Amino acid sequence: MQLYTILILAFGMSMDAFAAAIGKGAALHRPPLKEALRTGLIFGVIEAITPVIGWGIGLAASQFIMSWDHWVAFTLLLILGIRMIVEAFKKDTAEETEAPRRHGFWLLVTTAVATSLDAMAVGVGLAFLQVNILVMALTIGAATTLMATSGMLLGRFLGAAIGKWAEILGGVVLIGIGTSILVEHLGLLG
Repeated sequence: MQLYTILILAFGMSMDAFAAAIGKGAALHRPPLKEALRTGLIFGVIEAITPVIGWGIGLAASQFIMSWDHWVAFTLLLILGIRMIVEAFKKDTAEETEAPRRHGFWLLVTTAVATSLDAMAVGVGLAFLQVNILVMALTIGAATTLMATSGMLLGRFLGAAIGKWAEILGGVVLIGIGTSILVEHLGLLG
C-alpha cells in the first residue's frame, strides 16, 4: 500500500470515532483539553488494537480465499462504508438536559469498541493485501487519537449535527478505498 492510501484509510477509519467524539464533546459541559486528550487516547488505543485482531483472523482464513482476496477486501469495505452512512442517518440527535463534566472510563471504552469494530473488519481485509499491520495499526491509532481529541473539542462548539456528516464522509472514504483496491487488483485502469 502507498503512504497516501495508508493515511486515507487511517483517517477514514477514524471518522466514526471523530463523529462519536463530537457527540461526546457536545454532551459535556465545556470539555477541557485534558478530557479531550483522555478520550482521544482511549479511542486511539482501541482503534489500533482492533485491526491487528482482524488481521490475525484474516491470516487464519487467507489460505482458503487467496484467489479472491481483492473481492473480500472490497466487499468488507463496501459493507462497512454503507453501514457507516446508514448509521449516520439513524442517529438520534436528542441532547441530555444536564451536561456532565466528564465521561466515565467504561462508557468511553464501550463507545470506542463500538466505533472500532469496522477497523477489525478492515484488518481482516488487510491480511489479504500483504501490508505491514503494525504500521497500519499505529497509523490508524494515531489518526483516531488526533480525530477523537479534535472531535471532543469541536463538539463543545458545533454540537452533534456535524458528527453525522463526518461519519457519512468516513463511509464514502471506505467505499472509495474498497473500490480502489478492486480496480487496482483487477488492473482496470492500466
